[in-house]
Amino acid sequence: MPITRRILSCVTAGALWAGGLGVAAITAGVATAPSAAALDNGLALTPPMGFNDWNSFGCNVNEQLIKDTADYFVSSGLKDAGYTYVNIDDCWMTHTRDADGRLVPDPVKFPDGIKGTADYVHSKGLKLGIYEDAGTATCAGYPGSLGHEAADAQSFADWGVDYLKYDNCNNKSDGTMADFLSRYTAMGDALKATGRPIVYSLCEWGQLQPWEWAGDIGNLWRTTGDISDNWGSLKSITDANLPLSSYARAGAWNDPDMLEVGNGGMTDTEYRTHFSLWSMMNAPLLIGTDLRKATPATMDILLNKEVIALDQDPLGKQASVLASTDSGTKVVVKQLANGDRAVALYNESDQPQHISTTAEAAGLPASATGYKVRDLWQHRDYQSSGTLAATVPAHGTVLLRVSRDVHALVNPALVDAGVSGTSVHIQPGKGADVTAYATDLGTLPSLQVSVKLDAPDGWTIRPKGPTGTPALTGGSTLNTTWHIDVPEGTPTGTYALSGTVTYRGAGKDSAVSVPLGGQISVAVPPPAGTSYLSDLPWESASNGWGPVERDTSNGEAKAGDGHPITLGGTVYAKGLGVHAPSDVAFYTAGACTSVTATVGIDDEKKNSKGSVEFLVLADGKQVADSGVVTSTTGGHPLSADVTGAQVVHLVVTDGGDGNDSDHADWADAQITCS
Repeated sequence: MPITRRILSCVTAGALWAGGLGVAAITAGVATAPSAAALDNGLALTPPMGFNDWNSFGCNVNEQLIKDTADYFVSSGLKDAGYTYVNIDDCWMTHTRDADGRLVPDPVKFPDGIKGTADYVHSKGLKLGIYEDAGTATCAGYPGSLGHEAADAQSFADWGVDYLKYDNCNNKSDGTMADFLSRYTAMGDALKATGRPIVYSLCEWGQLQPWEWAGDIGNLWRTTGDISDNWGSLKSITDANLPLSSYARAGAWNDPDMLEVGNGGMTDTEYRTHFSLWSMMNAPLLIGTDLRKATPATMDILLNKEVIALDQDPLGKQASVLASTDSGTKVVVKQLANGDRAVALYNESDQPQHISTTAEAAGLPASATGYKVRDLWQHRDYQSSGTLAATVPAHGTVLLRVSRDVHALVNPALVDAGVSGTSVHIQPGKGADVTAYATDLGTLPSLQVSVKLDAPDGWTIRPKGPTGTPALTGGSTLNTTWHIDVPEGTPTGTYALSGTVTYRGAGKDSAVSVPLGGQISVAVPPPAGTSYLSDLPWESASNGWGPVERDTSNGEAKAGDGHPITLGGTVYAKGLGVHAPSDVAFYTAGACTSVTATVGIDDEKKNSKGSVEFLVLADGKQVADSGVVTSTTGGHPLSADVTGAQVVHLVVTDGGDGNDSDHADWADAQITCS
């Protein structure tokens, strides 16, 4: 967790430190059974829930913050919802050990010491966590625990610590499996020797596939680099963690890092996806925002007990991907202890998507009366004859709990509602038609169905026919057509359409209003001739680290912090600086013929382990591929035929090895149009 970006590897060549691991147990590259292999500490039988200060505060941690957070856990209902651990991250200690070689809490930040802080947290019925590092120094440069494991573990126990996050900076490692096992096992054994129950969280960033060996040593293990508060980071980490479901079990969890909910870098839709998927993946739910300033929307997400129940389900079975598509949709399913299935319809793409599955595909047996479907964000029960479907907004997730229930028919039908035709691009001053649809997925009809669709302020929208029906039978669809006019002078970009579908079920008190959403792209095609893409407005842009930069490299997380684009020593005045995974889309209106660029990893990451692959997509079809490009190979020419395409995407993937140091440039990127 370096102050800039802990995802960067701190591994350096050095002598192997064997610690408490016997020579016979050390085999380079092979995860042999360490001395902590029989780990059974009875802790974290469900994923830990609580708070960690790093994502919001960095090194600005102090005793008062921890006490205030503990107080707020109690007053806000977070404690009652299951949040237990109040965890201190890096920077809590002085820069030197005492004369006896022990860690010293910073007396200014923690005037009552860690012991006094722990006592206060414990007095609230909560638990205290702390941070250290399996190296000579922490990521922020404070004393690490390498070679001091027994003394530090005993200090933690004496202070009343209940949770240890153990990082991987400045580790002097030779990079072998034997070294990672020795360093992390040494602390695990030291914690066990204290006799105090301390949850052990390994944080080696997924470097050596900890899911394959860390369950014998600790209670949870980081599977990726650090999360950051943007959609690209969330998407990348989710994609990396979802395939690891078979490794999780009670007391041993995959950890895709802390929550960013409430920190302001994403929308509430994206934060609900964050919380939904973390709960589906049995991830620790460690709040990373300043709770003293949390908005009602943030608290609504964090306090959703129905979603938390998925994370804390006693079966402890992590969700797995049932189906996925190239368009960016996933169906994720989680088996629950009472036989129910949780189903997440997850849309990682930049436009609304229709996603569908069935209760039987999710693992439930056939049912003559259909299924009870609980929408965990609407907090509403529905009935389905078997189909589970929704039109999911960009970066959104519909989260359902599905069960066989003989009384399911008392609930109104599940209705799938959305807007089609929103792939149309409207130029300012012009108009287009869109269609809103509502499909009854239940067994019984929906009654008094009415559709209402709204456009952004200042736009004109009107129906072109009936907007309702007295009855919509099970399995049938109501389509309503709407004409939208976009005012002259409207800036290019993506605009939301919103609305509602209201209806009644057959039972008593069954009036329902479900949201109806879509989006419209307002776009202007590129001018005739050849233009630099960095001079044109893009339709959408996502990036793995920080924003996409115009005419500079990616730099780091802040906008405008890049450098002149440089590939193999050559400097380029124009281009796009991105970071894998990245996707920048341009509206081309069928009027363009070619895209050209020089591509590569920027010299700001020269000789790093970065590797990426550049792709050009024309209307979703791949028309150019650079192959895997590394940080030592300079620039590579790339050209693509995009003739006739309505939309062109410039895509960068991580090259298949994770996105550490993947600062990628589309240097001199140009498009030629008629």
